[in-house]
Amino acid sequence: MALGKARLAGAAVAVVAIGFVGVVTLGTYAASGVPERSGQLSLSSGTVPAQYRPQIQKWGALCPEISAPLLAAQLYQESGFDPNAKSPVGANGLAQFMPGTWSTSGVDGDGDGKRDVWNPSDAIASAASYDCELAKDVAKVPGDPQANMLAAYNAGPYAVIKYQGIPPYKETQGYVKSIQSLAKSFTAPPDPGVQLALSKEAAGAIYFAQSKLGIDYMWGGTGQTWEDGRFDCSGLTQVAFKSVGIDLPRVANDQWYSGPHPSRDQLRPGDLVFFANDLEDPRTIHHVGIYVGGGYMIDAPHTGAKVRYDTINQRDYIGATRVTPDGAAALPTRNKNDGTITASQGPAKS
Repeated sequence: MALGKARLAGAAVAVVAIGFVGVVTLGTYAASGVPERSGQLSLSSGTVPAQYRPQIQKWGALCPEISAPLLAAQLYQESGFDPNAKSPVGANGLAQFMPGTWSTSGVDGDGDGKRDVWNPSDAIASAASYDCELAKDVAKVPGDPQANMLAAYNAGPYAVIKYQGIPPYKETQGYVKSIQSLAKSFTAPPDPGVQLALSKEAAGAIYFAQSKLGIDYMWGGTGQTWEDGRFDCSGLTQVAFKSVGIDLPRVANDQWYSGPHPSRDQLRPGDLVFFANDLEDPRTIHHVGIYVGGGYMIDAPHTGAKVRYDTINQRDYIGATRVTPDGAAALPTRNKNDGTITASQGPAKS
């Protein structure tokens, strides 16, 4: 529940009185960070729609070269978890298979006796199976087996075999890097460990957001001169991280995937905190703020309000994202006209 107005106002005054350095220090000691280390490769809470989670977790263990987070990253890049997605070139469904590829590589994922590209269970199983087929094709190629499998998905197995590793194609090299980076956003965080120092990017984003306290909210605002410097929630976070050289997507539910997801007790200042209508479906994320420590964020809440400190202790809190440059750079481009996702072209779509 949100704090009462009087209590919230008092807390905000206290935060302002502490100042930037004090808030960062308070937040760092109030919530521990985690070292960047490998853990169980299970899906992080809230990163995939609940109805797809069991299948992604199951089929993500089909072969050693893939994992549930990696499979989820591919599906997100392909369709944004839209089972009805259809690309302009004819790729269909959650995994964006072309008809020719589906006819040879589609599988019956739910055991109903049909192979249906529009059935999410079949699409998820087929995406995993196709990855594992490619992994077998390039199994004798030296180097990282997972990277070679992803390169084969993008450029074809013969190119990987020819070059004995990731081909010297800019698109293929970018695809491998982006999927492996994006997979970190879908990976469940490890248990709390030692504290980490606040990154310069996080500190800079907070500094920018603090400089906008008291500015009026504007739906769609990104702080432009013709907008009188006003922001909406994701506009504020986007420009705050732009000020430190990190390009985030425009909308909150895309910003959600710009890095790994610390648990509530792992929060530290600079993390993005998110709120959703359905806590089991990240597609319903509707609000984002920048965590500053002590259970508070800076956000641009709604029409009629100003950029301010707010508590994160709200019923619709879905989780947080620790923005990283690689995580932000790995995100697919969303088409401005229709909102669909543009992903790298690979054999599954050609």
